[in-house]
Amino acid sequence: MQQNTTIEQDPQVNETNAVPGNSIPPEDQASAPAEKNSGQDPDQQYAALNDKYLRLYSDFDNFRKRTLKEKIDLSKNASAEIIIRLLPVLDDFERAIRAFDSTTEAGQALKDGVSLIFNKFLTILNQQGLEPMRTAGEKFDTDFHEAITNIPAPTPEQKGKIVDEVERGYLLNGKVIRYAKVVVGS
Repeated sequence: MQQNTTIEQDPQVNETNAVPGNSIPPEDQASAPAEKNSGQDPDQQYAALNDKYLRLYSDFDNFRKRTLKEKIDLSKNASAEIIIRLLPVLDDFERAIRAFDSTTEAGQALKDGVSLIFNKFLTILNQQGLEPMRTAGEKFDTDFHEAITNIPAPTPEQKGKIVDEVERGYLLNGKVIRYAKVVVGS
């Protein structure tokens, strides 16, 4: 059995747009083929089309530059998560080296070995863009430092400045990945 179906004409479908709801925007109607010779001077049409082309080209060029910059930023900071997880290991190396300061000459070889490993580890992280923050004697800045506590300043010059560093802060490609935990003189 075959069924006869009738197709009703959609009121939005006409000769200029075959797909329902697909209308030509008003700014594009000036350049539509059916209306090319609708009283506009050819020079005006050329100027309008050229302007439209230049705007489209510059929009595309801006998009291309923006996406390229985003890709570069993403690749530079892609390693941030793993580096953040390795920072406690770096801190442990620094503590171990400081602990060796009170050792005798017999422990000097062990201290040299740990220092060698620490320096290689730090060099690799530096090659990835990691930089330790310098905090000793600097003015307290909330963009880079986290104040753990305030103590009375030993001298008037140290008021509002960093007296001690509890935990070192780090920058990755100029961006803070860990704030320095410091003691501020008040």
